Amino acid sequence: MSHIKITDANFKGEVLESRVPVMVDFWASWCGPCRMLGPIVEELAQEFQGRVKVGKLDTDANPAVAQALHISAIPTVLFFKDGKLVDRAVGVNPKDSLRRQIDRLLA
Repeated sequence: MSHIKITDANFKGEVLESRVPVMVDFWASWCGPCRMLGPIVEELAQEFQGRVKVGKLDTDANPAVAQALHISAIPTVLFFKDGKLVDRAVGVNPKDSLRRQIDRLLA
């Protein structure tokens, strides 16, 4: 497992204070599309290991961050750079599309 578990408790340190760009997958265990996106997120976590931090946040277990960021549908993937939200992808997006969003984070 290459991704990290993001929670309400560690969100600030792992995401907002990260020295590298961060991609966070907001998901829930009951969500079918989330389960479809999961392997793609894991593959990207391995592909960009050391350059981009990839995390998953279970919205059922960690509702505060999801509410604060106005997550209204899952899966939603948010992209952060220098502690700021810079991009998002809602729904099951193709791996190539998410890779392009990560590449923009690194540009």
